[in-house]
Amino acid sequence: MLFRLVSLLLFSLVAVAALGQSVTADTARLRQHLVALTTTPEPRNYLHEASLNQAADYISAQLVAAGARPSEQAYRVQGRTYRNLIGSFGPEDGPRLIIGAHYDVCGEQPGADDNGTGVTALLELARLLGQQPNLTYRIDLVAYTLEEPPFFRTKSMGSYVHAKQLLDEKVDVKGMVALEMLGYFDDRKGSQDYPVGPLKAVYGSRGNYVTVAQKFGNGHFGRQFARLYKREAGLPVKRFKAPAWLPGIDFSDHLNYWQFGYSAVLLTDTAFYRNKHYHEITDTLDRLDMRRLGLSVNALLAVVLSI
Repeated sequence: MLFRLVSLLLFSLVAVAALGQSVTADTARLRQHLVALTTTPEPRNYLHEASLNQAADYISAQLVAAGARPSEQAYRVQGRTYRNLIGSFGPEDGPRLIIGAHYDVCGEQPGADDNGTGVTALLELARLLGQQPNLTYRIDLVAYTLEEPPFFRTKSMGSYVHAKQLLDEKVDVKGMVALEMLGYFDDRKGSQDYPVGPLKAVYGSRGNYVTVAQKFGNGHFGRQFARLYKREAGLPVKRFKAPAWLPGIDFSDHLNYWQFGYSAVLLTDTAFYRNKHYHEITDTLDRLDMRRLGLSVNALLAVVLSI
């Protein structure tokens, strides 16, 4: 009898441990996604359609494997077809949360942090959401194309196309989260820059945190997300709110949701204000921190389940 009780106890402990592991980010999977995205035959920019489509196909397959309801938003720019990939979780109808990351790169560089880490976080979040049987609202994970120059701030951005369709179809949107560069950290003093010098005195000089950035007047969702993310995160989080004209505050896909009146936030490692390999051939996987990238995903899942 004692042997059976001990066996049952051990089995229960193993089961609980396995369950805990299954609902947290897997750093090996994060690395796997980054390798797939950064080793296409040519950089995944708008000029290299085959490599861009290879990345898109990989993203689509991973969303399907995670249990998402897949869909695709194809559109034409300069005679070429480009694709947004969408994976939906939760109920078909009702209000939805949009979480997105662009998968294209700027120029001839691997784009590990920009924006391989954003897409990687999106894919790992998809895997974790696929293990949640009772989601109470719809969550759309969107991998955008054509965020980078020469299309930035134009109607050719994938996020513009997606946000406009939501508006045209009168979709009830709870809010939007843009995942833009989440894997570069530097604990040294002086490693963190800011658009305005005095901000360093407020937020510190070490690039050891992620930030939730949003504009003034961003609405209830923005405030709620920032508060919950800081509460749930297992790494330092800085909440940053500023006028929309401040350099950097709108430097990603969330800007198009602002344009159409949706509450949207940017979740980021602060990009070029910290990572000096931004838009360079040196933006490579070996410079990234998988552990802290995983922690950022864990916090994102916790917030999604709390809203």
